[in-house]
Amino acid sequence: MDPLFDFDRQMTRRTLFGNLARGLGGLALGSLLPSQVLRGGELDGSMGSMSPGPGYLPHFAPKAKRVIYLFQSGGPSHIDLFDYKPEMRQLHGVELPDSVRGGQRVTGMTAKQSSYPFVAPFTDFKRCGQHGTWISDYLPYTQKVADDITILRGMNTEAINHDPAVTYINTGSQQMGHASLGSWLSYGLGSGNEDLPAYMVLLSQGSGKNPGQPLFSRLWGNGYLPSSYQGVKLGSGGDPVYYLKNPPGIDRTQRRRALDRLETLNRAHAQDVGDPEIHARIDAYEMAYRMQTSVPELMNLDDEPESTFELYGEESRRPGSFAANCLMARRMAEKGVRFVQLFHRGWDQHKKLATQLPKQCMDVDQASAALIKDLKQRGLLDETLVIWGGEFGRTAYSQGKLGDENAGRDHHGRCFSIWMAGGGIKGGYEFGQTDDWAYNILEGGVHIRDLNATILNRLGIDHERFTFKFRGLNQRLTGVEKARVVDQILA
Repeated sequence: MDPLFDFDRQMTRRTLFGNLARGLGGLALGSLLPSQVLRGGELDGSMGSMSPGPGYLPHFAPKAKRVIYLFQSGGPSHIDLFDYKPEMRQLHGVELPDSVRGGQRVTGMTAKQSSYPFVAPFTDFKRCGQHGTWISDYLPYTQKVADDITILRGMNTEAINHDPAVTYINTGSQQMGHASLGSWLSYGLGSGNEDLPAYMVLLSQGSGKNPGQPLFSRLWGNGYLPSSYQGVKLGSGGDPVYYLKNPPGIDRTQRRRALDRLETLNRAHAQDVGDPEIHARIDAYEMAYRMQTSVPELMNLDDEPESTFELYGEESRRPGSFAANCLMARRMAEKGVRFVQLFHRGWDQHKKLATQLPKQCMDVDQASAALIKDLKQRGLLDETLVIWGGEFGRTAYSQGKLGDENAGRDHHGRCFSIWMAGGGIKGGYEFGQTDDWAYNILEGGVHIRDLNATILNRLGIDHERFTFKFRGLNQRLTGVEKARVVDQILA
């Protein structure tokens, strides 16, 4: 019997519509599944890099969906920007008492100074917002968003030099080889956009110390996590991601066929050797293929109205500037990128602080405040946690002769200031208090481990339960030392 004739004879109307319904259901299910599953990927993340990695996060309902971290590399001077007391004016030139220094370890740049005179802030401050928060006149735009931010004045760290301090606040350890905060979030929560990485990084150089302190890729690295979770750095040139474009003579269809064949070989090899990095490599190829379309669209600012550039400032038209990167961070937030980190260099003012600091502040002030306003007017601020701050602060005493135009301030980790906004953080609030010299914390101390624990908390993650097994230990972003969530600043 002819099989086609037999098939037609047995195909009743009920069978036809039943099969049709199942087919439509399958198409609907396929549209909901991640592309990696359709290609045979692992759902539990045990072999591949299917995000989220652990498969059980968040631990509880999150207040924030994403983070934008405006990292000010080099150590902004808290005493000149956020930690002001009118009594400081009377202390100018007074020798810092030994009882205040307390035998603190200082860097080799000031350890041999014979005198440690107190230097009052270089500019005036204003009480801003309904809470009357003191904010420097170097930051006039930040003054206008005082009701949207919380200033933490009791930040502290043990690190006193840049590389260990930046590594510490970004990875939870002063030692190299640990996963960065963004990688942890990428591993735990994945991305809200399968066409863009969960963790993206942008760099800029300020007008202060130039060149600023070097920044190494391990600061946004995955450490011991699978390599799928490392940050992707975007450049400011014509090729924001190197080697993303197809070479001459290769079109998108050819690229797709090559990747499919390569994936078949990689999956066979992964089944033989059981190396999870092979799955990470497959995911990297697929992400790069999708980014060939998504990144040019992301970087193209032609759809932004003139009012946007007026909000962020004229510098936002210049690719690679801090202002342009802030605008790009907002665009990434709209597209569901989980963690965006801007590294802005130039805050390491050991010399010429009086002339370098105002210029450095001018680089970041308008754009930082504009980001808050822009997110707020788009209804994104409540679900986006924004952080502004560096690895430590600067000393209250002068590095160099008091009054010398070449004088500056040394590193100071015993207390410094940052601000946070949105994403379940109180607005118009300040937490932590330092002594009259802005040298020691009197109350409200927040260690950098506490900061990271609080960031995780706003994203619905319990930092003590969020671990990754490596070398027989349950590694954590907050390390083995005691860390706490800063409940006082939570909305």
